[in-house]
Parts: sequence; structure tokens; C-alpha cells
Amino acid sequence: MGPQKCFSVGLVLAFSAICVHSQSIVEKIVMDMDLSQFHQQLEYSQLANVTLQYKQATIFAPINEAFQRMGKFEGNPDDLVLYHMTSIPKKTTQLGTSYTSLNSELEGNPPLWITHTTGNYHNDIYVNNARLLVSQSDIMTKQKNGNIQVLHKIDEVLVPTRSAKTAQHRVYNPTAHEFLEYYESLIFHPHRLRYFRQKVQQHNKQDIFKTEGGHTFFIPVDEGFKNKRAELIDGKIIDGHVIPKHVLFTTPTKKDVPFQTLANGDNNVRVVISFTQETRGPNNQVINYVKSHTLLSDGKHSQGVVLSEIVKANIPVKNGVVHLIQKPLMVVDNNVRELLEEQVDYICNVGNKMEEVDPEYLLQYKEKDGGILSSFVKAINDADYREFYNTLERSQDITLFAPCNNAWSDDFTLNSIISNKNRFKDILKMHLVPDNRLYVDRILSISHGRDKRVHTLDPRNDLYFNVVTSGTNRTVTVEGGGVNATVIQPDLAATNGIIHVIDRVLGVPYTTVYDKLRTDYSLNYTFRLGNQGGFNNQLSDTTKKFTYFVPRNQAWDEASVDHPSAIKKLFMPEYHYHATNILERHLVISDEPYTMERIKQLTLQSNQNINNNYERRNEIQLPTIRGELHIYVEELQDHTFIIHWKGERIPVFKPNVACTNGVIHVIDAPFLQDGDIRVSGAPSLHFAPHLIMILAAKWLLL
Repeated sequence: MGPQKCFSVGLVLAFSAICVHSQSIVEKIVMDMDLSQFHQQLEYSQLANVTLQYKQATIFAPINEAFQRMGKFEGNPDDLVLYHMTSIPKKTTQLGTSYTSLNSELEGNPPLWITHTTGNYHNDIYVNNARLLVSQSDIMTKQKNGNIQVLHKIDEVLVPTRSAKTAQHRVYNPTAHEFLEYYESLIFHPHRLRYFRQKVQQHNKQDIFKTEGGHTFFIPVDEGFKNKRAELIDGKIIDGHVIPKHVLFTTPTKKDVPFQTLANGDNNVRVVISFTQETRGPNNQVINYVKSHTLLSDGKHSQGVVLSEIVKANIPVKNGVVHLIQKPLMVVDNNVRELLEEQVDYICNVGNKMEEVDPEYLLQYKEKDGGILSSFVKAINDADYREFYNTLERSQDITLFAPCNNAWSDDFTLNSIISNKNRFKDILKMHLVPDNRLYVDRILSISHGRDKRVHTLDPRNDLYFNVVTSGTNRTVTVEGGGVNATVIQPDLAATNGIIHVIDRVLGVPYTTVYDKLRTDYSLNYTFRLGNQGGFNNQLSDTTKKFTYFVPRNQAWDEASVDHPSAIKKLFMPEYHYHATNILERHLVISDEPYTMERIKQLTLQSNQNINNNYERRNEIQLPTIRGELHIYVEELQDHTFIIHWKGERIPVFKPNVACTNGVIHVIDAPFLQDGDIRVSGAPSLHFAPHLIMILAAKWLLL
């Protein structure tokens, strides 16, 4: 490139730099293709253009994707654009602390609420529910008159709360109380708020909705007041619908973090509220919920959690934010069956009013297809299991572990089990604990006890619990039929028990024998032992069916008391060959896995000559990798099992842990005898003569 051409290019670049430097904020918006839809709205707003021509301003400009998600805006373009502007220029570092606000340029100056969040990799700033795109913000220009203007990009359109121009009583910047009073002119959806408004008036609670500052208000819609529920609403419950001094929009608010409500001022009732969410449907639509947790009950207000879907979120008001919710919080008036079915009924009730709803809103509700447990309800209905429903309705003090919708995603094993109605009924029974309200605090005490199991409606399957605590976080897992599920929503309160929402269907295997050993901490010692010589590698093979008698950690600890030196050496890497031979005694490979019931059936033979009460136990020979395992199984009255082996009585701690390629029986002692291992002074293990013969035979066959 010649000198003259280089000079020309340099001149163009220099001129371009000068032009960019002198651009107005409007020109910057015009030049940014990602703000073209905001620019369209700006063109229609004469007031906004005047403001940007002569005044200082901060503009929060939604990107095009935000407008596409919002759909058509029915209001005045002036309202929309002016609500995205403030009269004071603010860079991101000047936007104030959380729950503070900036007055917008819209008539009445409705506030824009600021929230700061911290993350592992970066911090975020939100305006109402919109996230600032920090790397594309802080675009600043200076007008000829010296006024500064700042542009920030955001990922959601800010929609002001105001009535239409045709409304009889026009509201420009309503408080939560004015929102409740004049909701007819503010809400363009099928919801009505009459029942809750009447209760607020009846109990003289208007002032808490008028309070200045920044607060969060939850208002239940009329569809949630079925039967005589409105009669249960008292002043304390109304207090439980307000979080003071926090303005909580759904996106920036941390999930499952409790916030104190106004129902927290005495020793009789203590209620906290938190947000949670689920993804639903083929498009992974995010559904937001709010849950009240009555930690301290006075007898009138039941302990436990009430979960309510947020049907219209993030409605900004002068003194905070309003969320419309599916049903009242704190009110426990459903039995377990009714609680399951209520969410589906709610969707049906809304559907009956769809002639009043705009098409976008109708589409949103069609995609929801029910509540957080709708797939569980459908599975019970498909199984035509009325007896199970009757139990949920009539029994007292029950605990139901209910799989969430995502737990029922398409899975070959799950679908095949559901299609077998008899087997699926047994699966359902495993999810129900009768005569025992197991709040999480109670589960915590069970998990710390020696016996970590509880009986279910299926006498052959118990549930086992584990609680992992990290700081203030507490994760509760439940195992049934070999499947570990995490409790994702605990303590949903019903009149006759509680529901824990879990993330998997119990009893439907999804891991191999290998993965089950790898992920179950209580089986860690056996897994480590098998890893030393590669014994575990075969356990991932899905073409085989394994029956594995696995000593739990405690079994090895107790064995080390009787054989301290031998067990210690067994776990040393240099003795992996000997460890493998011990483990081979515990592993059966066959065409079908052996459940405890099957082994018992094979080893018990009725004796008709002694009043049909005598059962002669015959040992069964199970083909292990190293010879045969001679055992018989005894079932006790509490439906637990004992394995009899070479004169030893070995309790089965956890039977029938189902895996995709077999079954595990967790046992309380290894198949190990005094004569199996002898420790000499030299660094080696000596095996009993009968083991040496087996080892020699195996070597000769190599």
C-alpha cells in the first residue's frame, strides 16, 4: 500500500473517530442494530425526543430480543419509552444499592427499582426484572449545553403499571393499596382480586399496602379461593403475604432463600417466604413459584409449606412490587389428594375464562399443562389406582414423596414400568409413608440415627435418608428401591400429612451397579476395594445381570474389630489380588438378578405334614465367579431379611437396590470367615487351604 493511500485511510479513520466522539445518544441508538426496535418506539414518542434533545438523562434500552419476548405492547408508546428514562445521568457504579429506586420520566414518576446480585464469576445489576448488559452499558455522551446522557442496554422490556386512557378511574403511579383497589383498570388478564381485597378491608389491613418505602406484596387471585377458603383468611395470613423492606423481582432474587414476612412479630406464628421455580414443557418454560413456610404454629395456622404459582409476576408499584399468585399462602385446607389435584383444577378454572384473555396469554397457559406435580397425578390416573387415592384422602399423618414433572420425562425403563400397572402400583406404594408426618427436621434426626429407614405402604420396600449440610444449605436425599432422589421442595402442608417433591421416581433404576457403588457413600469401602484390582470394571456391563451382596462401610468397620490386621492389609493396593478373590464370592452373574424374595422362595419349602406351619429351609447354590455361594434367606416379621451363610446370621441392611444391570443387596457383614485370612509376620496374606485350591484351579485354567 502506497504512502498516499495510507494517508487517505488514516484520514478516514481519524474523521470516523471524531464523528463517533460527537454522536448524540439518539445517534448511538440508531447506529446500534440490536436496539432497532427500541428506536422504533422512540420515534413515536415526542416527549422522549424532547427530553433527549435538551435534558440530562439515563436511558435503559431493551435489546431486540427483549421486545420479541414481550410481544405486542397495547399501551401508549410515550408511556413505554419514558418509563425507560430517568432525569439524572447514572453510570453503573452510581446506580445505588439494592431496593433503592430511580424516578422515571413517565407522568407521575413511577420508580425503577435497582437490585444488585453477586455471582461466582461476575456481579449483576437489575432494573426491575431486567438485567443490565454491563459490558454494553455506560455509553456516555455530552451535549453542547453540557448535559450528560448515559445509555445502558437491558435484556427485558420495562412495563409501567398504569391504567388505560379509557379507564374510569385513571391511576398513574399506584401504591400496592391503589393497585388492589383499582385492579380492574390495571390488569389486562383474566384475574380478579375481589376476595383478597374484601379480606384486607374486613381486617383493616389497608395501611400495610400503603406503607412507603420498598416492599414485596403477594396477592392471590380469585380462582384460588375455592370452597370456603376465603373464610380462613385472617389478619395474620394477610401479614404473611408481605415481605417488608425488600423489593423482590423474580429473576434477580435468589431461589429458596427465606425472607421474613410481617407475620413474624410474636412468638405465636413465624412465617418466611421464598421463591422457587421449575422448567416445564418441551420449550423448558420457566415457571415461578412462591412458598410460605410457617415455622412456628399457633394451632390455627398449620406448620409447613404452602406452594403457590406466580400467575402474573413483577408488577412494579410506587412502594415496591406486586406478584399475583394462584392461591393464598399459609392456608392449609386440602388433604394430600386434594393438594395434588388442586393445581390441575386451577388451570382448568383459568381455561374457562379464556374468552377474556389475549392470545399471547392463552398460549402461555396452554403450554403450562398443569402444576408442578401434574405428571404424577396423570400417572396415578392412568394406572386407575383408586385405592391409592383413597389412602391419600382418608389416612391421617401420611408423608408422600411426589416426583416432579421432570422426573417423568421419556425414559424406556420408566415407560415400561408404567405400562405394567401391577408393578407400577407397587412403585407408587413405595412413595407413601403411612402414620408418620416426616417433616425435614424429623428426617434429619432419622438420618443421624442408627436405623436410617422408615416403612412405606409397600412392606417389602423401606425408604432410607441422608442429609448433607454445607453451611446454611441442607440437601435431603431419599432412597427407595435403589434409586436416590433429592427432595427439591420439602414440607408441603396438607390437613392429613405432608408432601415432599422429589426429582426422581423411586424404584425405577437409572444407574448401573458400578455407578451405584461409585455414588453411594455408604458403599464406598467396597467400591475402593474393587477398584484396586480392576474388579469393578465388569460392573458397568449392561449385557449381564448381576446380583451383588455388598457390605456397607459399617460392615467393614465392624469386621476390622475382629480381624484388624487382615482387614487393614486387605485394603492395601499390594494385596488387591486377595481382595478380588474375596469380592468374587459376593458377586452372582446369571440370566436374571436374584431379589431377596426370589431367594427366599427358592430356599423355603413348605412342609404339609406339620400343620402347615413348619418351613424347612434349604440352602440355595448361587453361581459366583469363584465357586458357589450356599445361602438361605429368612424374612422376619418386620419384613427385614437375614442371610444364613456358613453358620453366620448376616442382616440385610438394604435389600433389592435396583440397577439397570442387576440388583444390590447391602449387607451388614462380608462373607468372611476366621479361617479365610491369616496374617503372618511377613508382608503377605495367607489364605485357608480351601481358598488356595480354588486359586490354584483358576491359575491352571488360564
